[in-house]
Amino acid sequence: MNYESNLAGDLKSAGLEIDDEARIKGRRRIFMAAGVGVLLLLVLALWSGWSRTHEAAVGDKAAEIPNVTVLIAASGAIDRTASGTGSLAARRDMPVSVVGEGGRVVSVTVEPGAWVRAGQTLAVIERSVQVQQTAALAAGVEVARANAKLAENNLTRARALVGNGFISKADLESKIASRDAAVAQLNVAIAQLDQSRATMARLDVRAPADGLVLTRSVEPGQVVSGGSGTLFRVAMKGEMEMKLALNEGEISGVKAGNTASVTPVGATVPVKGTVWQVSPVVDPQTRQGQVRILLPYDPSLRPGAFAHATVSTGKSAGVLLPESAVQSDEKGNFVYIVGANDRVIRRPVVTGAVTDAGVSVIEGLSGGEAVVATAGGFLTAGDKVKPVRTGTR
Repeated sequence: MNYESNLAGDLKSAGLEIDDEARIKGRRRIFMAAGVGVLLLLVLALWSGWSRTHEAAVGDKAAEIPNVTVLIAASGAIDRTASGTGSLAARRDMPVSVVGEGGRVVSVTVEPGAWVRAGQTLAVIERSVQVQQTAALAAGVEVARANAKLAENNLTRARALVGNGFISKADLESKIASRDAAVAQLNVAIAQLDQSRATMARLDVRAPADGLVLTRSVEPGQVVSGGSGTLFRVAMKGEMEMKLALNEGEISGVKAGNTASVTPVGATVPVKGTVWQVSPVVDPQTRQGQVRILLPYDPSLRPGAFAHATVSTGKSAGVLLPESAVQSDEKGNFVYIVGANDRVIRRPVVTGAVTDAGVSVIEGLSGGEAVVATAGGFLTAGDKVKPVRTGTR
């Protein structure tokens, strides 16, 4: 009793009441509960932030797996080809020059690029002297014909009179001889006239066959003769050819009649042709043989120019892929295929001909593999990808 009285007295002396102490303790409990709540909210906030970060990291990792286009390799028969460059020329390049005695050129009737017919006049040579000589010979023929006619008439009269004894047989034989001589002289005169006309006709420079005029090296006023050289060059029928050099391994598969595609330098559209001759020998120095490809006339084909040719040499088994699917480095050619678990696998291959249709793979693929068609240059073996199939190739 004394103790409680003393405590109450002390509290009262300190200016505090018992109710005030209870209120202080209540406030402490409130502050402690509020602190615990704030701590719980802080923990929840940290947990939520970590969860979102983790989900984003997982999503980013999934987003890093690239989509790649793949195709299923299909094995089959592939056209084998041999290709190379060579020069263009006329298949039959006919030089045209003077065939007669020549003279001064009066006119030239054609230009390079013109089509001509066999026997068509290309150039005319002056012939005034030959014309007069021919006229004189023609007159001589008429004289010889008149003499022959007179001798024939004399012979006819002599035969009528020989039976009456007015003319002897010796005179009759003389008339026959005169008649024969006159006929012979007529034939000689006719032959000389024909020769003169033929000589005069040879003064014209004529096309030896149907074809395309390639070059002209004569002008009016120029004096030409048999030693003047080539005046024109004509491609028979306008046909061209390409002389393609192939190595001994490739030329062994080329046969006459094989098809070919020739693209002149600077042109974009190829010209279809046919192999018409394969060289029976191989040059011992270059180890190459020559293939001659017959080509129809085309304005893009110019003799002397270069062209690229692709010749079909048959078929072989293999896989045809687009060029983007085949990669190469210091180790050789290879492709990427998608294996188990969508992992990229490097596969070495041996390639054949490269054509507009793609690259032929003759070794390394058996068919059925999922080959990466594009973006192979950005991948490495072991990468995980998302394959997107496009079809079979």
